[in-house]
Amino acid sequence: MAERTQKPHAIFIPYPLQGHVIPSVHLAIKLASKGFTITFINTHAIHHQTTKAQPEVEPDIFSTVRESGMDIRYTTVSDGLPVGFDRSLNHDQFMAALLHVFSAHVEDVVSQIIRSGERVHCLIADTFFVWPSKIAKKFGLLYVSYWTEPALVFTLYYHLDLLRVNGHFGCQDCREDTIDYIPGVPAVEPRDMMSYLQETDITSVCHQIIFHAFEDAKNADFVLCNTVQELELATISALRAKVPFYAIGPIFPPGFTKSIVATSLWAESDCTQWLDKKPHGSVLYVSFGSYAHVKKTDLIEIANGLLLSKVNFLWVLRPDIVSSDDADPLPVGFKEVVGDRAVIIPWCCQNAVLAHQAIGGFLTHCGWNSILESAWCKVPLLCYPLLTDQFTNRKLVVDDWKTGINLINKKPITKEEVSDNINRLMSGKSGDHYRNKVKEVKETLENALTPSGSAEKNMDQFIKELKDKIQIKLPIAL
Repeated sequence: MAERTQKPHAIFIPYPLQGHVIPSVHLAIKLASKGFTITFINTHAIHHQTTKAQPEVEPDIFSTVRESGMDIRYTTVSDGLPVGFDRSLNHDQFMAALLHVFSAHVEDVVSQIIRSGERVHCLIADTFFVWPSKIAKKFGLLYVSYWTEPALVFTLYYHLDLLRVNGHFGCQDCREDTIDYIPGVPAVEPRDMMSYLQETDITSVCHQIIFHAFEDAKNADFVLCNTVQELELATISALRAKVPFYAIGPIFPPGFTKSIVATSLWAESDCTQWLDKKPHGSVLYVSFGSYAHVKKTDLIEIANGLLLSKVNFLWVLRPDIVSSDDADPLPVGFKEVVGDRAVIIPWCCQNAVLAHQAIGGFLTHCGWNSILESAWCKVPLLCYPLLTDQFTNRKLVVDDWKTGINLINKKPITKEEVSDNINRLMSGKSGDHYRNKVKEVKETLENALTPSGSAEKNMDQFIKELKDKIQIKLPIAL
């Protein structure tokens, strides 16, 4: 029976958004490569969109991984809404379903797996869910909370009570001075907090999720975080005094540029031939991620700024970037005017594009995956945060690591400022500073992933402590 101790079985449930599913899939593969049995549970909607985007993919997205000997099972569950429901257009209804309905479906599928006779040891679930510790407790499982954003964002949410008491959150007339009392965070400006913490109305469904999720996370047996210990050392050290927090990032697919598991929610265009014809470092990659929207007036200024800048660019323009109801938000005649100095596509394999030698900069919404991926490819950033953690991620990039600059420094956005900052990042002399800084961050990421690096050591420590807890919690199974 010793084999059971060596092979923990985890049920893994990612948050049903592209930016959360990707690092969850790759963590599942990493754990399976270290001897875990993983039962990975996507929502019906995420599964439908993934297989629709890549029709050649097997219904079981992990089938190729299993062929290499890893034990990953795959199933899907309803998030409480019809598969065809437009979650992007109806964000609040989608979040309300995740808050109020989804847990019943999860509980049902977890119960079925355990009733089937499978010995399950732990539940790994995204920190933003509000129910994991309760479901884990009900079925006698350990709870591993997976945080897919930086430690700085985690600690700001974790210390909401301090922000409230000090008048920086949850009041009509919040203080605007520097926040200098969060453990492990020397200073953060209110404008650099997550968008939800900058709002005066805190009754939204997203606020309810945040409040409940971080109460639930305090009951986690372990917190795994897709960040790099050396990049957020003080923050992580302070957190570890309160929660069992392990920095195990960066979590990338094996091989980086090509995932062996389908994770994209849209069909990917291949721009390699166009990129191959462009000079080294001459192309600006532009993408605002998989979910957040851009106001049409701002999008038009960005488009005109790109036009004015004269740089080559590859722009990933999701069909719903402004709204599902506005299929072509670009200025009339824009594509004809830019001609061959640009390619505009609905979606791509971002890792493969960032790794191409023609890419010299990345105009980004500052999603955490995008920041880690661009650092790995030594691509400096032009930051245009839109939502949630992206404002805090920008602080890390611009102020702490100095690997990028702000796209705009004032509102409203203007094409002239957009153009000036594009050229500042992309030109030889002024851009060298950012390119040198991002090389330093790349080195930090590489070192973390070596056998003696922080990511590997923290992962091994987590696995050892998990196995020790399994022995204590489930003596019958041993």
